[in-house]
Amino acid sequence: MTDPQTVFVTGASGFIAKHIVVKLLNAGYEVVGSVRSLSRAAEVRDAVVPHLTDATGIEDRLRFAALDLGSDDGWSEAMSGADILMHTASPFPLEQPDNEDEVIRPAVDGALRALRAARTAGIRRVVMTSSSVAVMHTELPEGKAAFDEDDWTDLAHPAATPYAKSKTLAEKAAWDFVAQEAPEIELTVINPTFVLGAPLDGNYGTSVKVIERLLRAKDPMLPQFGFPSVDVRDVAEMHLRALTHAGTAGKRFIAVDRFIWFHEMAEILKAAHPDRKVVTRRAPNFVVRFLALFDKAIRTILPVLGHRDEVSNARAREALGMTFTDIADSVRATGAFLVDNRIV
Repeated sequence: MTDPQTVFVTGASGFIAKHIVVKLLNAGYEVVGSVRSLSRAAEVRDAVVPHLTDATGIEDRLRFAALDLGSDDGWSEAMSGADILMHTASPFPLEQPDNEDEVIRPAVDGALRALRAARTAGIRRVVMTSSSVAVMHTELPEGKAAFDEDDWTDLAHPAATPYAKSKTLAEKAAWDFVAQEAPEIELTVINPTFVLGAPLDGNYGTSVKVIERLLRAKDPMLPQFGFPSVDVRDVAEMHLRALTHAGTAGKRFIAVDRFIWFHEMAEILKAAHPDRKVVTRRAPNFVVRFLALFDKAIRTILPVLGHRDEVSNARAREALGMTFTDIADSVRATGAFLVDNRIV
């Protein structure tokens, strides 16, 4: 009987990463997860274990290393003995920083740091979590109805936020590194759209906070604004299938179900939780533009206000055999988690 392969998962305490860890362990892989501090190891283990088909020997099957994406210390040693690297996404900021280098430099340097350590450790298989914002902020050619994996964000595009630039530059840096310095590494990139779905614990990212905001009725009206979106479990499944399906190396795969408007999310939540005063009223665009004069977070959405972007999931369906969860179910699952756990 062959020994199970070991997957090194960076940022293992993240919303998506915890779901990836569950998928890997249930598929028979061993996992080493990087966390900023080993004090978060118990958090990840406690979140993951209830979702395992068999938790036998979990202390050996799920181990941790304390690493900082901003420092070289310990990376190569931590990856020693691993067969596969999964470099997961960096946090999605609710507000964009004044200095874009605050998000760009850590994303680019962190990706390269992880890849260099993988090369030193002899790892030849890498799956990286990028984002659809590395795809979507560009002008589609005439006659093309949806963005796909051949598209790349134009850094000069008015909708390209510092976060979008960070994900675009980090992904390009990864592809360039493999092409120029480590051709022995087989790289696959997963590009999730806006990620919803029930977290595994109370430590979750900005996308879930959007649903929390709607359930708390923080806004008197909702902008005509939305996202191509996907369920977190589907994103995790795509990371696993990148390893198990032939022909995925050297390719990008967009993770998306469909586009959903902000007010549509609110209407789904209101129907699921009729006792809550969820706001569904839509704000006229001129009101949003006025409010953006005083609110930096609102200002960020102005380039895409009232605009619907279509993103293709054809490659994921055809090459990975994916069937995507209806995003309305993901909205309901996210809301149910927040309500059932008395977070809202």
